[in-house]
Amino acid sequence: MIEPKQNIYLIGIKGVGLTMLAQFLRRAGHAVSGSDIKDVFMTDRVLGATKIKVLSPFSPKNIPTNLDLIIYSSAYTPDNNSELAFIKVNPDRFKNVRILSYAAALGAVFNKYYGVAVCGSHGKTTVSAWLGYVLWRAKKNPNVLVGSRVPQFKGSSLHGESKYFVAEVDEYQNKLQYFKPQGVVLNNIDYDHPDFFKTPAAYTKVFSDFVKKIPRAGWLVINNSDSNTAKIKKVCSGKIISYDLMTSGREGKEVRGADYYALNLKLKNADQFFTVIHKGKNLGEFKISLWGEHNVLNALAVIAAARILKVPLSVIKKQLAGFKGTERRAQVLGSYHGALIVDDYAHHPTEIKATLNGLRGHYQNKKLIVVFHPHTFTRTKALFKDFVSSFATADELIILDIYGSAREKQGGVSSAELAKAINTYNHKKQIKQSVKNIATIPQVATYLKKALKSGDLLLLMGAGDVFRLAEKLL
Repeated sequence: MIEPKQNIYLIGIKGVGLTMLAQFLRRAGHAVSGSDIKDVFMTDRVLGATKIKVLSPFSPKNIPTNLDLIIYSSAYTPDNNSELAFIKVNPDRFKNVRILSYAAALGAVFNKYYGVAVCGSHGKTTVSAWLGYVLWRAKKNPNVLVGSRVPQFKGSSLHGESKYFVAEVDEYQNKLQYFKPQGVVLNNIDYDHPDFFKTPAAYTKVFSDFVKKIPRAGWLVINNSDSNTAKIKKVCSGKIISYDLMTSGREGKEVRGADYYALNLKLKNADQFFTVIHKGKNLGEFKISLWGEHNVLNALAVIAAARILKVPLSVIKKQLAGFKGTERRAQVLGSYHGALIVDDYAHHPTEIKATLNGLRGHYQNKKLIVVFHPHTFTRTKALFKDFVSSFATADELIILDIYGSAREKQGGVSSAELAKAINTYNHKKQIKQSVKNIATIPQVATYLKKALKSGDLLLLMGAGDVFRLAEKLL
């Protein structure tokens, strides 16, 4: 448990998870500072707005003398971080300081509340922010932590006075082991993080173990059409609520078996409209400003969870429509000589397809140019065949060299190989698409300054720093 008004220091504070936790702790009244490398990340904006002091680069001299708690990123160990190495060899100095990993610290906070954990392979950032927004606007005064900046929160967290705590929780490195949820929203299970989970079965087991922890009085909201989630729902002791889409080709008993399902999807101007049925009762038409069928599914998850948490349906309808999304999720950044620039975090084949389909539905007549930054060698190698078939709806594809993780062995696959395989696939499928590997962001910027035309749509895609391309163009 993190006691009130502590002096807290975070090592690796610019990481997405540590940033949202740092902002939350600062708003809760703690004295918060931290350290990281000098590079500027998307999280610098959140930390600066909250006036959290960040020291760079890493150095034992950064560590304050008067401390109650140190929280460190799992990306760092005493072997690769000078501050953690200093702490390890000076146990007397830190004997009265509690030292926790990021996940353990977040779990310690989360477990004090009525915790609602939003997890799954895809959509957890959007769902946690959206649910938090609905609860906030419904005057439920929730505590919310999201793994991305939410413009309407002016940061990535909310600190409220209620018992509710909504958090985006991550399965990587089995961080789920630290959480004791009362409610869980589990969007989907789609094999990822092959550097840590060597098999799909090992990946699924982490979610199964997590669902087992839901108490009998608790609840689980799941995607009815996700086969991997269906396999593990039986281990849940609490109430299970499911949601689904009724679209062309999916109109049978399987969809109607869901507690909530959406039908009559329509796109009007910049918004999506759909009808929601709950256990045979028509709840009326809903409107959202986010694009794509995947965001209709996300909205259904929010509706189901918000109703469990006693938010009136009329309020849910209004606030669902009012949510504008999070940064790096189909985020419009601006335009370059008439070409629209959109940034998206998608880095898994399933996410790539969903994002491209959503944009294609919204911008039907634009030339779609995708710049993809593959994230980690292990993911690119393990999901290589799926990546090859993920970009078919783009008119032009540029693949940057792989953004490697410091935690993995580099190599084993390359962006040049991926571009070649996509060209081969396109030839077989008679897909007309320009595909090329351009190594660096500055090189891509030089190319695009000549290639982009008014009316084009440029999509920047990946979990690394592909967004820096927009900085060079805008």
